[in-house]
Amino acid sequence: MGAVSAVLLILITIPFPPIGVWAVAGCGADLFINICLTILGYIPGHIHAFYLEYVYYDRREQAREGRYAARRAPGVYSDRVQTGGQGYGTIVQPTQ
Repeated sequence: MGAVSAVLLILITIPFPPIGVWAVAGCGADLFINICLTILGYIPGHIHAFYLEYVYYDRREQAREGRYAARRAPGVYSDRVQTGGQGYGTIVQPTQ
């Protein structure tokens, strides 16, 4: 289902980049930045949106494999994007 959702998200992002950013990052600083970039120029809004989507799906794949990024991605303010959507809910810590 991950490939289908990624393709659908890209198809939504092509005509209007802020919708794609809202889908992965929610309503926050990343969405505001993307709206401003889209108003200032259509191409910068696309570059920012596709960058956020790339980081989101890359981090999601890393989390699925059990690898977690040690550093935050530059220019991304949403914790949901930074963790690939894995940061919400209760996470049970492994016992030692």
